[in-house]
Amino acid sequence: MPSRSKRKTKYIFVVGGVLSSVGKGIACASLGLLLKSRGFSVTIQKFDPYINVDPGTMNPLQHGEVYVTDDGAETDLDLGHYERFLDVSMTRFNNATTGQIYFEVIQRERRGYYLGKTVQVIPHITDEIKRRMTYFDGEYDIVIIEIGGTVGDIESQPYLEAARQLTLERGRSSCITILLAYVPYIRSAGELKTKPTQHAAKELMEFGIIPEIILCRTEQRIPKEVRSKIALFCNVDEDAVIEIPDVETIYEVPLVMARRNLDAIVLRKLRLKNGTLELDTWTRFVQRIKNPRMTVEIALVGKYVSYRDSYKSIVEAFVHAGALNNCKVELRWINSEDITRDNVEELLGGVRGVLVAPGFGARGIEGKIIAIEYVRTRQIPFFGICLGMQCAVIEFARNVCGLADANSSEFKRTRHSVIHLLPDQERVENKGGTMRLGAYPCMLLRGSKAHRAYEQELIFERHRHRYELSNTFRPLLEEHGMVMSGVSPDNRLVEIIELKNHPWFVGVQFHPELKSRAVSGHPLFVHFVRAALRSKLGEDAANEMDSAGE
Repeated sequence: MPSRSKRKTKYIFVVGGVLSSVGKGIACASLGLLLKSRGFSVTIQKFDPYINVDPGTMNPLQHGEVYVTDDGAETDLDLGHYERFLDVSMTRFNNATTGQIYFEVIQRERRGYYLGKTVQVIPHITDEIKRRMTYFDGEYDIVIIEIGGTVGDIESQPYLEAARQLTLERGRSSCITILLAYVPYIRSAGELKTKPTQHAAKELMEFGIIPEIILCRTEQRIPKEVRSKIALFCNVDEDAVIEIPDVETIYEVPLVMARRNLDAIVLRKLRLKNGTLELDTWTRFVQRIKNPRMTVEIALVGKYVSYRDSYKSIVEAFVHAGALNNCKVELRWINSEDITRDNVEELLGGVRGVLVAPGFGARGIEGKIIAIEYVRTRQIPFFGICLGMQCAVIEFARNVCGLADANSSEFKRTRHSVIHLLPDQERVENKGGTMRLGAYPCMLLRGSKAHRAYEQELIFERHRHRYELSNTFRPLLEEHGMVMSGVSPDNRLVEIIELKNHPWFVGVQFHPELKSRAVSGHPLFVHFVRAALRSKLGEDAANEMDSAGE
């Protein structure tokens, strides 16, 4: 085990070459898991080159989901990978953007912090980047730093310069750089092409950074002679050219890396002692994903389904819950804008569960409400998250409580706005970072489905919303069979709703998908998938499955 006294933190910079979306986030998370499994304390930071202060105001169709941490930071979705793989909670200090960095430097300039000096990218911007990169110095054995974008992007240059400076200051035994590059296969020529990787490494070296390890993303196996060529022309050890081929599941990537000794090579270059690598639990988890005993189809109803990273954490939560139930969850993606009363049977027929996803704005809302009425009246397991819960309340108020004009004041103000703006949001003008964000406590009703899932009375879950269930209508909703099974400790905010006389109908104001972890999953997703299996198999078969420990 590494020493915990007078800890000297080591740094691993991970940069991308050739093109974007080659999987730097998964690579960082996988390497972090391997190093943690060897007994080292590890955290991961993501530095994003965009000028937005955070992704909170971005369209999910452009950037993907916004990942919210316990402390209320709206961050890049890669932090979700870090948390799911490492089974730790990240904070606002694990993500930084160019917008945040320039904003901080400009504020300091306005306060006279720089004593009249000319404020420049070097040293002032790079010094602020280094300050953030070393925030966890002394707290962890290893900090992995993912630099967003691709080598050569003008936006990423200050981050590369900061990494170069930090390597110079700390020494090559304390800082290493890993280049993750795409090695394309030209089918017509039947060849793997190394030239793009060579150019990426050359461009990195022009910044004064020598990559110690090159990870080669590829769709084909890379022969030894090709790896030798990359090593020769990129000036790295041959055993440090490591192929990362496509795999069935992202959770298999750490196992691929371990087979190629990536963690051992990293530790050797950082002059750290090897601990024993323990991956038995992770290996069993991957095997359950790859070899499920059963399948179950669940519909995901949302308005951002054309870009599936918009619901990345939900998708991964289903992978975790499926593995724990020894089944594969097959998602049927449905755009809520397409749903009408005439086609809802065609779109949702045959599914064993429906999740109505979170979102903002009036677009696609009526489709969500029609879908919820369909599953409520047909006793199909239902799970509503954030806006999905709010739509469930609107549907119930309209069709069960008799409030035909029930709606949310976010969409249309009516006499029966069963969903309304949080009181502390009424005077908010700036849109960024001003919602109810982060982890808040919730008290569970004993005997409820939520209580049976969590097996405890007090939980903490992450939020990202401005609207809530109106307490004015709580008595009427409860009178007609809606159960407020989770509330804030002061009973002011409804966090979870359920329905009586329904096999599994749960809506939550928070985002449980953000706390689902590989291997352990999330209680609500695990129980929702189990309810969907019961719907498919029938009660007797499901009971046999439970008693057999499946």
